[in-house]
Amino acid sequence: MATEVAMTPGRELAGKVVLVTGAARNIGRAIARALAAGGASVIVNARHASDELAETVRIIESAQGRAAPFVADVTDPTAVAAMVDAAVGRFGRLDALVNNAAVRIEQPFDAIKLEDWRRIVGIVLDGAFLCSQAALPHLRRAGDASIVNIGGETGHKGASDRAHVVTAKAGLAGFTKALALDLAPERITVNCVVPGRIATVRPGADPGHHRGAPPLGRNGTPEEVAAMVRMLCGPDARYITGQSIHVNGGGFLA
Repeated sequence: MATEVAMTPGRELAGKVVLVTGAARNIGRAIARALAAGGASVIVNARHASDELAETVRIIESAQGRAAPFVADVTDPTAVAAMVDAAVGRFGRLDALVNNAAVRIEQPFDAIKLEDWRRIVGIVLDGAFLCSQAALPHLRRAGDASIVNIGGETGHKGASDRAHVVTAKAGLAGFTKALALDLAPERITVNCVVPGRIATVRPGADPGHHRGAPPLGRNGTPEEVAAMVRMLCGPDARYITGQSIHVNGGGFLA
């Protein structure tokens, strides 16, 4: 007979430490805030020091949460190792990793230079690989740890003028499955949260694939994506691994 598991209260992540990459604004900031609200101490990463990075930490601390900023390029192995060491040095452990860092731009395929391709794919895929590998020894020691990758709807249904982004995000879904199988014996879950059309602040006009509305008739919010990430990092998601979980208002039916 299966053991009945009670739903956990609002501080289900108390005592946990989570590293969130690309967390200075938008979805990354919402994820960091949601995890801190659940009781976790959060390492807030960005590639560059900025007022936005400092503001994310300030918002968390003003709500009596615990957070620390760390500037690191997730494609730099030395910087990633230093960031993970800093997280453990500051808070004593590491229980979860959220690979959110990404760049999303639109370029016609024949205008994409090799350096553009490598930059986009590198941030998304190399970043997830390097951060996951650096975090792994600490996640093993934590027990019942989590890795959550932040994918993209276009990686599943495609989009014009985004060959590099679509490829990177599709690769992230594959990486999630492979890593989930590798780490399942160690009770480390690996999942991919896939946002659809989310209302975020971005320079310029909305991308072309944001035209029209999903079946629910509105864009999602960063907080709705963050809620799923928080759940996957918590005790109620210990039997979920290797999944791409879509948060998209019905815009793509997996």
